[in-house]
Amino acid sequence: MAHELETFANGQTAFASARVSAWHQLGTVTQATMSANEIMGAALLGNWGVRTIPVRGIDVVDGIEVPILADDRRMTVRRNPVTGQTEYLGIVGNDYEVIQNEQCADMLDQLVDQAGGAHFETAGSLRRGKSVFVTMKLPTAMEIAGVDRMDLYLIGTTSHDGTAALRVDASPIRVVCANTQRAAFAHAVGHYTFRHTSKVGEQITQAREALGLMWRYMGEFEKAAERMLQTAMTTREFEKIVAQVWPVADNATDKTKANAKERLGTLKYLITEADTQKAIKGSRWAGYQAITEYLDHYQAAKDPTTRANRVITGKTGDLKLTAFDLLKV
Repeated sequence: MAHELETFANGQTAFASARVSAWHQLGTVTQATMSANEIMGAALLGNWGVRTIPVRGIDVVDGIEVPILADDRRMTVRRNPVTGQTEYLGIVGNDYEVIQNEQCADMLDQLVDQAGGAHFETAGSLRRGKSVFVTMKLPTAMEIAGVDRMDLYLIGTTSHDGTAALRVDASPIRVVCANTQRAAFAHAVGHYTFRHTSKVGEQITQAREALGLMWRYMGEFEKAAERMLQTAMTTREFEKIVAQVWPVADNATDKTKANAKERLGTLKYLITEADTQKAIKGSRWAGYQAITEYLDHYQAAKDPTTRANRVITGKTGDLKLTAFDLLKV
């Protein structure tokens, strides 16, 4: 299954969470916060020794196997953290620079080295080791109009198969229901990307500057959220927003229309009756939170693991952006 947490033959899952997990119900849950080294060990992300090796193919000529070297490509491999065996991860270019999982965690540490109280919250492996993520909870939080608390996180993600760069995202997480927030602003960027073709350590200064932009992003988010909280919204207005986030064609199948009706029913419950919206009920902010809560916790999925992984690796972020744009004042 695409984008799932990696589970090994012995039943261990490559995931760890400090105290309470915001997104997953698998892996190792500790009772205390963790350092970079500790979370690498708990999540089975440590000592992979990711490296590149030559790529060779085999051609058969007159019954004889002839090795063919792909001299412009390299193969990424790792040491399996359970068996110790070398495993294939992906095919990359000659200029690809390997970034170890430990570097991803260390990079977050360096970004917030002046912010006392930050700690690692979660880490895990996805797609059989091809992608990994690490999250760090920052010591500060925001209070939307004094009634809705948001914890602030940095989320580091990278791939070992060349499909994605090392990226850091700033993300507010709503405390009451663990919804991840996603919004876009014209003058504030909520992420920074490191290329795999240059030294990550040399880009830390640039990343700290980008982190300053992320703090601006957090500020813009808070202002927009307060305006949404102070603006009333009727149930009918909310239904129109939902129809724009999840458009259903007139000629859609009966099953699609039935699914849309069921989704709307769940969303209307979340905005009108759920305890998670009690303090913000009747506002456009409640509408946005109902949608994020649905996407993070209620959206139909094959199993809880699939739903959980959508938060970080799926397309729910695009739907949240659409909803935020439609609901902002």
